[in-house]
Amino acid sequence: MSTNDTYLAVFLGSRTSPRMTAWLALPDAERRAREQEGMAAWKAWVDKHQAAIVAMGGPLGRTKKVSERGVEDVGNAMAAFTLVRAESHEAAAALFENHPHFAIFPGESVEIMPVLPIPGA
Repeated sequence: MSTNDTYLAVFLGSRTSPRMTAWLALPDAERRAREQEGMAAWKAWVDKHQAAIVAMGGPLGRTKKVSERGVEDVGNAMAAFTLVRAESHEAAAALFENHPHFAIFPGESVEIMPVLPIPGA
C-alpha cells in the first residue's frame, strides 16, 4: 500500500483539562443529551468523509509502555485514532476542522501526520 497520501489522525484530550472537568460536572441528563448530540455529529462526519476514511480506528484504552526497563503503565493524551487518505497534509487536516471531538465533546484537538514509507522497504 502506498503511504504517500495516507494520514494518521490522533484525537487528544486530557482527563484533567478544564473542558473535561466542566463536562464531568454537567448534570447527568445534560451530559447524556450532549453525548447523543456528539455521537450523531460524529456519525454525520463519518458519512460526509466516508470516501477519505481508510480505517475508522476507534477509542484508545489504557497505555502500556515497553522500553529497555520493561513494561510499565503510563498516561498520555491520546483518546482515539482514524486513518484517512487525502491529496495533501493540509487537505487531511481540513477534514477535521470543527470535528465533534472538540466542537461538542471535551476533546482538545486532533493531530494529523503523514504515514511515511518504511525506509529501505
